Amino acid sequence: MAKALARAGVASRREIERLIEAGRVALNGQTLTTPAVKVSPGDILTVDGAVVNAAEPTRLFRYHKPPGLLTTHKDPQGRPTVFESLPLGLPRVISVGRLDIASEGLLLLTNDGGLARALELPSTELARRYRARAFGRIDQTKLDELKNGITVEGVRYGSIEATLDKAREGATGANLWITVTLNEGKNREVRRVLEAIGLKVNRLIRLSYGPFALGTLEPGVVEEVGPRVIREQLAHLIDPANLPQGERAQFKTVRKEGARRRESGPKNSTGAAATAPAAERKVYKAGWAKPKIRPRRSSGPSGKP
Repeated sequence: MAKALARAGVASRREIERLIEAGRVALNGQTLTTPAVKVSPGDILTVDGAVVNAAEPTRLFRYHKPPGLLTTHKDPQGRPTVFESLPLGLPRVISVGRLDIASEGLLLLTNDGGLARALELPSTELARRYRARAFGRIDQTKLDELKNGITVEGVRYGSIEATLDKAREGATGANLWITVTLNEGKNREVRRVLEAIGLKVNRLIRLSYGPFALGTLEPGVVEEVGPRVIREQLAHLIDPANLPQGERAQFKTVRKEGARRRESGPKNSTGAAATAPAAERKVYKAGWAKPKIRPRRSSGPSGKP
């Protein structure tokens, strides 16, 4: 019962169990006292007297989680959460795994709890790729030892591939950028493993999860994965009855206002829009050299140089 109602988007399984305990859920007109009840095709489920519609086909979304949000539906301490920050128009979704409050990057969301659990299982062998900025000193040889796995405070972590991308030396250490690829995704795995080899992670970005990548998705923006892609990539993990049909995604992505401002003109050092009109200031891509302005030659009597 709890699984059926959760799949229909009513609430989480725990919340549904509380609704059942309160006598607010009925099956074919009979009030339930336990969630340990099987639901058959044609059964009528109601919550507070309202009929619960059948579950819709599986949907999947890519979300660029900004730092500072908890991956939970409700926080007892009142801190901001991912699900409170999602745009309108989404069905009730759950996350595929989690990103801690300080981490950012790709977070997959789905309305299918069975798919979420399948994607999280180590046996599915989906690679999670991260980019970590850390402080300390290390070489590639030391990072290569992580391929053999490591035990940290009694927890065994499997093979991890780590590549040192960039190192900038400072007075007391080096600022490093490291790409980390793993298949397990245990709680705070990247941070704990890198700290165990002497590095302090100060920024962590998830770049991809299985076949799905962060790409150019703006922070805070949600984009739906199309039905065709779901069928091609995840059909073996989804109940055939729940496979989506068609080609087009239902949810229309709304870009952040900040992204539109960036397109119209440059920003100052605080991130606010620059005061000069966009027409007066040309925007160059990062790393491009600005062309030199050559002085005009004076014209002769004929008007030619």
